[in-house]
Amino acid sequence: MTSIADSSVTIQTSSQSLPSTPAWFGEVSLIAHYLRQQGVLARIEERVRFARRRFGHYDLIDFVAVLLGYAISGEGTLETFYERVQPFADTFMALFGRDRLPARSTLSRFLAALNQAPVEVLRTVFLEDLVARPLEKEEKPGGLWDRQGGYWLVFDVDGTRQAARQRALPCTPDLPSAQRRLDEVCAPGYTGRKRGEVVRTRTTILQAHTHQWVGTFSGTSGAGNGDYRGELRQAVKAISAYVKAQSLQLGQAIVRLDGQYGNGAILADLAGLAYIMRGKDYDLLKLPQVQARLALPPDQQTTHPETGTCRALFDCPNLLLAPTGACTRVIVATHPATQTCAKIGTTRGEVVYELFYTTLPQGAFTPADVVDLSLH
Repeated sequence: MTSIADSSVTIQTSSQSLPSTPAWFGEVSLIAHYLRQQGVLARIEERVRFARRRFGHYDLIDFVAVLLGYAISGEGTLETFYERVQPFADTFMALFGRDRLPARSTLSRFLAALNQAPVEVLRTVFLEDLVARPLEKEEKPGGLWDRQGGYWLVFDVDGTRQAARQRALPCTPDLPSAQRRLDEVCAPGYTGRKRGEVVRTRTTILQAHTHQWVGTFSGTSGAGNGDYRGELRQAVKAISAYVKAQSLQLGQAIVRLDGQYGNGAILADLAGLAYIMRGKDYDLLKLPQVQARLALPPDQQTTHPETGTCRALFDCPNLLLAPTGACTRVIVATHPATQTCAKIGTTRGEVVYELFYTTLPQGAFTPADVVDLSLH
């Protein structure tokens, strides 16, 4: 040890390594204490079961603690997370009432063997905890009031995707077939504007007023384009449970959907929830009633505050989106085409057309209200 001292400052140095506490450790401590105080960890231990041979010294709650810590830490990889937490392993696990940190290899084997049943139970535990304790003490946790005084809750259901790059591997008769670690969770699919050869998808639900994450779903693996219809049905169940816990009618929940869902086929999956979605069935523009409406002056005009795009809005209240479905309200938004190809909508001549489908009543929501709510 080396010491440097003067009348006001004393500095001591040592060659002994002393790791610094991770910056996120305090946040983990706070959240772990809260989860224990509210009984969430106890309910996970009681209700979430996953039986497999050679489980070793660990219970499922040990792996849940590691994954919670990893999610809170914001570290880029599990490897980095383990490097940071290893010097404080006993203290970290003690925050969750446990005494042993699973090794990385043990966690890997556990995740490889995990099936969907305990994941669904764990999701149910978190959702029940979410709806049991509202963020606000007031009667209504924020919301949207329409022009007739009606109250609504808005939920964003969004299908997200993450692309992954894969380097080329040699493929000759004398070599075995390539084994990639991402094969179980990624597959070829639509990558959008993201660079990559394979993709993983998931569906998320956000309560727009409180910014609560109500759920996230990725099917059995989420590989490739996934099962967006099945994940949407799961999202509807979660939203329905949230709305019922608030003592509201299902029809008071508005689901905002993007163009991935924009056709009449998915309307049956929404199970009575109100919705706003971008449409992608541009053959509707050929219908005689739509052509007749477009020949008349627009109902309203609206200007987007950020892009400055000025849209003319035409309200078509009763259009049939599917041969066996119910009629829905369709709003056609038009704006002049530019030299840059429009990324959203369809360009016909010198006009860009966009479609918005909704079940919101005309008296409560004007066409501009619907479009602004969809684009907000």
